[in-house]
Amino acid sequence: MPERSDTGSTTVPDQPAAGSTPPPEGEQHLSRQLSNRHIQLIAIGGAIGTGLFMGSGKTISLAGPSVIFVYMIIGVMLFFVMRAMGELLLSNLRYKSFADFAADLLGPWAGFFTGWTYWFCWIVTGIADVIAISGYVSYWWHDLPLWIPALAAVILLIALNLPTVKAFGETEFWFALIKIVAIVALIVVGLVMVFGHFQAPGGAAASFSNLWNDGGFFPTGPMGFVAGFQIATFAFVGIELVGTTAAEAENPERNLPKAINSIPVRVMLFYVVALIVIISVTPWREISADRSPFVVMFTLAGLGFAASVINFVVLTSAASSANSGIYSTSRMVYGLAREGDAPARFGRLTSRKVPANALLLSGVFLLAGVVMVAMDNSIIEAFTLVTTVSAVLFIFVWSIILISYLVYRKRRPHLHEASKFKMPGGTVMCYVVLAFFAFLIWALTQEPDTLRALLVTPVWFAILGIAWAGLRRRPRHVAREAAFRSELDGAQQD
Repeated sequence: MPERSDTGSTTVPDQPAAGSTPPPEGEQHLSRQLSNRHIQLIAIGGAIGTGLFMGSGKTISLAGPSVIFVYMIIGVMLFFVMRAMGELLLSNLRYKSFADFAADLLGPWAGFFTGWTYWFCWIVTGIADVIAISGYVSYWWHDLPLWIPALAAVILLIALNLPTVKAFGETEFWFALIKIVAIVALIVVGLVMVFGHFQAPGGAAASFSNLWNDGGFFPTGPMGFVAGFQIATFAFVGIELVGTTAAEAENPERNLPKAINSIPVRVMLFYVVALIVIISVTPWREISADRSPFVVMFTLAGLGFAASVINFVVLTSAASSANSGIYSTSRMVYGLAREGDAPARFGRLTSRKVPANALLLSGVFLLAGVVMVAMDNSIIEAFTLVTTVSAVLFIFVWSIILISYLVYRKRRPHLHEASKFKMPGGTVMCYVVLAFFAFLIWALTQEPDTLRALLVTPVWFAILGIAWAGLRRRPRHVAREAAFRSELDGAQQD
């Protein structure tokens, strides 16, 4: 049974999955301090990423109004990934994250590859967020060297995550709340402009007809529509973030399903409705690829002060995303260290049950974003490069979740039957979504900038393969593999 800490919060014993080595007696464990409101807002914060604010301008310039369908399709597909993840996490509350059930169902190698790839996903995403933060700050201070706000952001994020997990939850709660209020305000103001027949200084009139009166919904053709998936995919990275809170969430059986089931509503409101309003107020051809359309909408409408407010909001959004990245990577490295897949020092907790060493490791790597903006002042080019790499790696993680689900259905049908949170569509939808991911990878080959990033990505898996080849020979990993094989053989005999 979970233990109670002196503060009254529940601690979670690090009970490993099959084939793992149990932790020594008396060790500290992560603490369940994230309440329902924390989990809900963390999930919303993960769903509303920097890609929506920073990258949707380029997406609109590539796909035109058809970008609305792009976000809808991606949102629907990822909902099924989240439902698969939810059923798996709730099938065994010893799982701390999806890396745990990947190792349990696919083998120790899967936990190693998934854990470290997810860590790298968020490091790359965090770098993109640091780059974005620099761009947003330059909106007010044009002459300020971009590396200064980038460095300040990294230091601040580390400081916010060091105290307790509850401190992270509170920070993310308010970051996410700012995003929600801003998007709802944007939608309301945009609708007032449309119904009030607002006319921008440039002559463009706000009207829903802007969605179709300039080339229709697909003005850039089929390939323009396909190109829209490249950057839009990055807008959804972090949607699985709620899966890394499983070991620190109060009452996960109730709170995780609530957070996951609200994903369709979030996608419709925060992505689809917001983009409909933006394109209705500002014709899609007037939206710049290298600026946030949220800022551009108010700027073109002549509301300079409102544009500054929105710029502040998208700045906090980037900070929110980076904050989530710092949190999730530190917990993932902590879990890897507990399984022997990372140096043991990263598996240590402070007296407040925070994996500080793992946290500092992630912070150090985020400094790469500082270096990138110091060497190259082209914000959007750097952003496109790192977001494409991130999107490809997240697709790998999402695919591992689905493949784990397929194995779970085959090897543990009794758990599926007993589940109160079954994935709709089951195995059929798994194959549909995996086919969609194959389409996304193909889409990334269609533009030179995203193709370059795609070709670089296999280097990461080569590095992991070399590391695993050496690690798997260690006695602890040999024992884990033997235990996994033994359980697999037993399941096949049954």
